[in-house]
Amino acid sequence: MVPLLLNHHFSSPNSSSNLFSNRTVFSRDSISLVSPLNKPQFHRRTSRVRHMAALQDGVATVAVMAGAYTLVYTFDKLTQRQIIKQKLSRKIVHILSGVLFMSSWPLFSSSAEARYYAAIVPLLNCARLVIYGTRFLKDEALIKSVTREGNPEELLRGPLYYVIVLFFSVLVFWRDSPVGLVALAMMSGGDGFADIIGRMYGSTKLPYNRNKSWIGSISMFVSGFLFSIGILYYFSIFGYLHFAWDEAIVKVALVSFVATLVESLPITEVLDDNISVPIASMCTALLVFGSGSS
Repeated sequence: MVPLLLNHHFSSPNSSSNLFSNRTVFSRDSISLVSPLNKPQFHRRTSRVRHMAALQDGVATVAVMAGAYTLVYTFDKLTQRQIIKQKLSRKIVHILSGVLFMSSWPLFSSSAEARYYAAIVPLLNCARLVIYGTRFLKDEALIKSVTREGNPEELLRGPLYYVIVLFFSVLVFWRDSPVGLVALAMMSGGDGFADIIGRMYGSTKLPYNRNKSWIGSISMFVSGFLFSIGILYYFSIFGYLHFAWDEAIVKVALVSFVATLVESLPITEVLDDNISVPIASMCTALLVFGSGSS
């Protein structure tokens, strides 16, 4: 409601009419409309809000990039000092990269452009992998941290697919859709733990895929489910998602089952797990959750 400044003209106290008969008299000149925020002020304030959002997103982007670099650097040093084995280091980086990247999304503003700032992180990592994977430049630390055999060309396969999925999920789903969150949780947490536990205890192989084990697939299902529920709960705390949790748990279990089944298939030579698992997870999540946030 727009406030009015009114010049009140009351009848004289000596008037023959009593107090309750006094009337407020308005004239055209006695009324002035005062807007609480005129157009120049509105535009200045809007511009200030946009600038603050851009600043917040810029700082968040730099912070997340620094965190990603620190993660790889830390595990490279741990590997060099033989505190942790190279294969285990690679899988831990695989798990933490996706989980920590998703966890950083609340750092970004609520502006419509925030997702594009967040997408800069996997985009730059994508460019980095291409540069070092094609041997244009050398980075032994990166190669040791994210490849199986220490071959630079490996950067152009699994690791590259991984950051492409991160990039796609940010742009298409962002933080207000469970679809991308569950897919990334299954790719990073689920697939990562399946490999770690499977290598350590996977003596009993699957009958249809001798390269995968029962314990690995069970670990995939359990860890993928727990990571998915955890990340959904995390974003619900910030108000991005709203669920009937009894239904959400069943839906996540179904996504985890489908992703686990796809990961267990003997198709790795044709379709990398970093492609097949998130695609299967996204398709299933779209069916059970829909495209909304609840």
